[in-house]
Amino acid sequence: MAWNWIFKKKKDYPDFWLEYLEHFKKKKKGAIEKTRFVAFDTETTGFDKNEDRVLSIGAVSIIGNQIPVADTLELYLKQDVFKAETVKIHGIIRNGSEEKISELEAIKLFLDYIKDAVLIAHHASFDRDMMNNMLLRHGLGKLKNNFIDTGVLYKKSLHVIYKDNTKPYTLDYLCSELNVQPIDRHTATGDALITALVFLKLLARLDKRKHLNWGYLLNR
Repeated sequence: MAWNWIFKKKKDYPDFWLEYLEHFKKKKKGAIEKTRFVAFDTETTGFDKNEDRVLSIGAVSIIGNQIPVADTLELYLKQDVFKAETVKIHGIIRNGSEEKISELEAIKLFLDYIKDAVLIAHHASFDRDMMNNMLLRHGLGKLKNNFIDTGVLYKKSLHVIYKDNTKPYTLDYLCSELNVQPIDRHTATGDALITALVFLKLLARLDKRKHLNWGYLLNR
């Protein structure tokens, strides 16, 4: 009886999730310059990770300090939750002209795009939580990728201890400080590209100071 109970409790995950998990078997960190990073951003109906939903996802890849123009991802999701007051921020209306896909289809495309890349986001915990809750709603696990928060990385580059400094370091602030043009701000793809450019600027700063290593980059 015990073995039957264990068998019934075993999760029957869909193939696309199992394929995603395969990327993390026997994974070892290689050289930073040969690692594929993916900067991504989500536009959402609000800031409540449980009640709000993702409206769009934008992502760009970074390999060898370059951003391949052809290797990008832009997704718009069908709006099961709609909050008119947030449209003035992200500009995505419920019946807009963008081709919208289901949440599940967005998950499949996002996982296939990121694979085992190191993910980069600004104030990453929010985007990570929104994506993880999306995955959990469909009976999947959480993202397995390593994350880098450009806000935290900026503070590290200044040798500022995070817990002793409550300055938010917004993406706009980092753009100003690092001379990055905030093009297409508050669109998922635009903010993903801006985050990628900020990340490359921070890599150059860390490399100049001999601090370019995984210990500095990864958030724990």
